[in-house]
Formats: sequence, C-alpha cells, structure tokens
Amino acid sequence: MKKIIIIGAVIIGLLIFGTTGYAYYMYHSLGKTVKSMNEPLKDQDPGQKEKHIEPAKPISFLLLGVDQRKHDTGRSDAMLVVTVNPQKKSVKILSIPRDTRTTIPGREGMDKINAAYAYGGADLSVKTVENLFHIPIDYYVKINMEGLEDLIDAVGGVTVNSDFSFSYGGYSFQKGENQLDGKRALAYVRMRKQDPRGDIGREARQRDVIQAVAEKELSLSGLKDLPDVLNIIGDNVKTNLTLNDMKAIYQNDKDALQSVESLHLDGSGKIIDGLWYYIVNDKVIHHVSNELRNQLELTGTDVGKTSIGS
Repeated sequence: MKKIIIIGAVIIGLLIFGTTGYAYYMYHSLGKTVKSMNEPLKDQDPGQKEKHIEPAKPISFLLLGVDQRKHDTGRSDAMLVVTVNPQKKSVKILSIPRDTRTTIPGREGMDKINAAYAYGGADLSVKTVENLFHIPIDYYVKINMEGLEDLIDAVGGVTVNSDFSFSYGGYSFQKGENQLDGKRALAYVRMRKQDPRGDIGREARQRDVIQAVAEKELSLSGLKDLPDVLNIIGDNVKTNLTLNDMKAIYQNDKDALQSVESLHLDGSGKIIDGLWYYIVNDKVIHHVSNELRNQLELTGTDVGKTSIGS
C-alpha cells in the first residue's frame, strides 16, 4: 500500500500545482512513467475493453517486494494483501510471511509462498494468494527491492525509529532514531534473524522505511526530487494499474485511509525435510479469509473481481 501511496503522492502534488508549466511537464512525465510500469497479468485480455474502478466498491491489491538481481528471477520477500472498502472508510493490510507453507497452483506438494514468484512471476503469486484466502486480487504492484536503494538516495535519505539495536551487513543501527541512506536502508530491512519477531518484525521495518519515503515525497521539498523518483519508479516497479486507475483510486478511496488495520497470520516455525517453514493452521487461515472477504463484501462462493467493471 505504501508504494501505491508514493505514486499517489506524485499525482496529488501534480494536481495541486497543475497550473504551472513545470507541473504540466511533470504530469506528462508521470504518464510516461506509469506506461512503462504497466504490465498486465497474463490471464488478462489486452484487447479487452479498458476496465475501470467503480466508485464506492471494495478493491484489493497484492503488493510484492522482490529481491531480484541480475540474471535471477528472485523470490517475493515481502507480500502484502491490501483491501480497501470506501463505504466503511477502512483499509485492511495483511502481511504474509515469506516462508508460509502452502500449495502453489500447478505445483505438486507444499512449498514456501514466496516461491510462487520464482516459478511464475506476479501471475502465479496472485493465483496462490487468491487460492489460499479465497478472495480475488484486482491489482498487483511489484517492486524490485534493489530499486529501493536508489529511491531513498533520490529523496536524500530517510529517518526511521528502531525498537532495538542490531548490526547487519556491515552497518550498526541503534535503538531509537536512525538516519538511513540507500545502502543502510537495504541492510535495515533485510535483517531477520536478530529480530525477536522474525519475519513479522522484518516486514514492519520494511513498511516503516517505505512509509518514510512516501512522507518525504508528500512534502513540498520532495517535489524537486520527482524527476529522479519517477525514473527510479519506472525502472523498478511493475503493475497492472493504469494512470486512470491510480487517479480513480485516489478520488474514490482516499477517505478509507482514516482507518487502517493490520491483520496477522499467527503461526510457528517448523523444519520439514531439512527446510524451515512458517506453519499457519487452517483455523487461522479461515479466520483471516473471513476478515478479508467481509472487507470486500464477498458472500458465498464469489470468485469474480471485487470492484472492476467493464
């Protein structure tokens, strides 16, 4: 959700300053950036009439943070399901631990959920999450976490607060306030084993860093960085959202940010066949599924997209 907010912040800033020639140039640049980011899912018909977001209807997203290096597809180290209900003015965000053991459509046996991206990219990640929680995913946003380093440097670094002191990747972080450039930020979000909360703590640090970037871009001082930010986003983000989708989401759903609730998959670690997995029992999965389905106003065996019309 925070990555969407970064893009939304760019749009908002340009709309506010839309009377200036510079803003016109930047809005044009934004359109080019979003076009370069656009990557429909393979099961979507590119020749189909353009879809649109219906006002007042719930909508769902899958956000993927992929640790992808050259010549390596990578795995999704961060997976967040975001459900927005404009009528209830609420957002529910579910962080899925990357080692969660589940079935992956088209694959035999059980695997870690982050392997879905390695096997079939965003398409298979979306199908896996839909299958696990019995919900449709309307949109996905994928960011290469390597690009986070450049993005943070482009905005002049960020400030975060850590709950404890630790060292990782050759960097030391103190309890309390920490100033991060791009390289330090990557080390900060990648550490996992020293965190008493494990993957959940790591995901919280990722959200804190991304939120800090978003807040910086929301400030007027952040506008001067927009050309660099747009270039970095264009190089490192893929999504099936269009610019019109983003504007509609802001117009229809901005009030929903008044209430943001985090959902959690409570489970425990277990070694199976020599591999460490995060095990979540069926009762917890069922409970979280119901939370998400209620947020999306799904009943019975609804399987269609939640809020996209044609």
